[in-house]
Amino acid sequence: MKRNQSGFTLIEIAIVLVIIGLLLGGVLKGQELINSARVKNLATDFKNIPVYIYGYQDKFRALPGDDAQVVNHVAGTLATTGGTVGNGVIEGDWNSGTDTDESILFWQHVRLAGLATGSTTPAAADYMPVNASGGIIGITSGTNVAANAAMTSGGVALRGSYIICSAGILGKFVKQLDLQMDDGNTAGGSMMAGDPVAVGTAMTAVATAAIDEAASYTVCMGI
Repeated sequence: MKRNQSGFTLIEIAIVLVIIGLLLGGVLKGQELINSARVKNLATDFKNIPVYIYGYQDKFRALPGDDAQVVNHVAGTLATTGGTVGNGVIEGDWNSGTDTDESILFWQHVRLAGLATGSTTPAAADYMPVNASGGIIGITSGTNVAANAAMTSGGVALRGSYIICSAGILGKFVKQLDLQMDDGNTAGGSMMAGDPVAVGTAMTAVATAAIDEAASYTVCMGI
């Protein structure tokens, strides 16, 4: 007795392959969009801080964190006690753990001035701002030599009027971020990336080719 055999035709197989290709392409494109959105959020953090600085200076003719008249300018704010007040320098490490450092009080001042959102109590667990990856964001003055050792490359410290640092950023985002905001060189220019270190310890910038996309880095930018 003759038995009929059934199977897929070449056309049917081709259609299935096309569908699979479209699905894979959609997944990859979706992941690309997610990554781009993450990098955009990380970049926004760096762009917002200068807005806080200039907005505060425009209102009070003083530098947030270093404002000698902050108690009179912004109701409810505690006076800065951890540095030389009014000298035009945001003193203290960007990731300082000392509540009275100017680099920490910076956030209290800009928040109570209505320029940024967040807790206004330095001792609060959620006081320090965090980026899209959950790492803390901080600032110090570029003229604050001790704290400006935040990032070095070839023994030369990253320079700028202010140094902004953002921690806990995956290497794959670090590369995209530097390419978008600087020169694509993570060990040079106005933006550098390095391995996380203890407070008060300088980071050494890591070259782009040596960045591990799955590892976590701290990115600093001079403005």
